[in-house]
Amino acid sequence: MRALHADTGYLLYRLGLRSGQLFNTFLQESGLRLRHYAVLRLLATCEGALQRELSARLGYDPSAIVGLVDDLEKLGFAERRPAPEDRRSRIVALTEEGRAFLRDTDHAGQRVTDELLAPLAPAERETLHVLLLRVAENRLA
Repeated sequence: MRALHADTGYLLYRLGLRSGQLFNTFLQESGLRLRHYAVLRLLATCEGALQRELSARLGYDPSAIVGLVDDLEKLGFAERRPAPEDRRSRIVALTEEGRAFLRDTDHAGQRVTDELLAPLAPAERETLHVLLLRVAENRLA
């Protein structure tokens, strides 16, 4: 039997859990969780998205997206707008308050990453990022 740490998939899983724990600890001050942050980050890359698009791109259950967007609306970080091509559909868009929140969290997010990757030299961190990006683009698209 192989040791758990000999399994790359298990290591990725454990590091993902640890990263999520660190980031959730930081986000608790604002009342958000990592899932809220992921929605905000995705919305920052576009002019808005249908809730079903958010669900598909983030891999979250559609019912979870509804609750996350409700929470973000209450905080003023996102808003639902009628979709121009179909008034029955709603587009979720980032508000200026949401953009400000993301700007304010950039430094804290970097601290979380720095803590997680502390054993690696800067060049190793860059290599790890490039490799993970290649896998993610192939498997998470």
